[in-house]
Amino acid sequence: MLDLLTTLDAWLIAPLTDYAFMRRALVGGLALSLAAPPLGVFLMLRGMSLVGDAMAHAVLPGVALGFVLAGFSLPAMSLGGLVAGLLVAGLAGSVSRMTGHREDSAMASFYLISLALGVMLVSLRGSSVDLTHVLFGSILAIDDTALWLIASVASATLLVMALIFRVLVVECLDPLFLRGQGIRGGLVHGIFLGLMVLNLTAGFQTLGTLMAVGLMMLPATTARFWSQRLEGLIGLAILIAMVSSTGGLLVSYHLGLPSGPCIILVAGIAYLASALCGRHGSLLERVRRRATPLETDENTCTPS
Repeated sequence: MLDLLTTLDAWLIAPLTDYAFMRRALVGGLALSLAAPPLGVFLMLRGMSLVGDAMAHAVLPGVALGFVLAGFSLPAMSLGGLVAGLLVAGLAGSVSRMTGHREDSAMASFYLISLALGVMLVSLRGSSVDLTHVLFGSILAIDDTALWLIASVASATLLVMALIFRVLVVECLDPLFLRGQGIRGGLVHGIFLGLMVLNLTAGFQTLGTLMAVGLMMLPATTARFWSQRLEGLIGLAILIAMVSSTGGLLVSYHLGLPSGPCIILVAGIAYLASALCGRHGSLLERVRRRATPLETDENTCTPS
């Protein structure tokens, strides 16, 4: 028994407590796991899952411009990413209103432009290593400044979402009712997009601009296989994100693999497992539902 506890400590606890860089990475990952998944749940319910991916790429030009002007300066890169994300969201909304095109189509177009522009800007100043750092992040290299930024963004996100939670729910279910109550849906939508950009900006330092959306969307889509209630979706999404962050860091430490991709891959494994055997809408649940009538027919007695 003692040997088992010692082994568990060496594999699961010691790596996260014995090293300062692992402790900072764990705290940063858990903070992001508190704030990002609830946004992912509402994106999923609104049918805007791919908009999150588009916005993750939209912050890249601002991050790249901050890098070109100030090097790896977290305040400059974060401010640039925030401005770029909000600008792309505003431009996509304006193009949608002026041309009649769907907002997600405009967002996809701007995200492609942003991705190309951001990669080009980083390439002008930095090396392939710098580009990799910006695109995929380095959660093991975050410092106290990055932790303060992530914690502040997470706290602000949770506070604002608590204030507008009912309005967000009503907007998802019945936007016409919301308009009839004199509440501007466009303002709520803008606040929601602003929170998403804030979290993607905070997440680029840890997971990079390409994978920051993974911790937002994968736990949310995974939770959908286990709960049909909004409270359950949000709670499960946060739990899955926390387990993915912790498990990904441990896998990265023991196998010597990049930490950001490990976190997202652990979340991806949870999604695939849930798609196979979750309670609602999974493959196993559908097979069981189809088999049930057949079993009933076979066991039914027919009069002779």
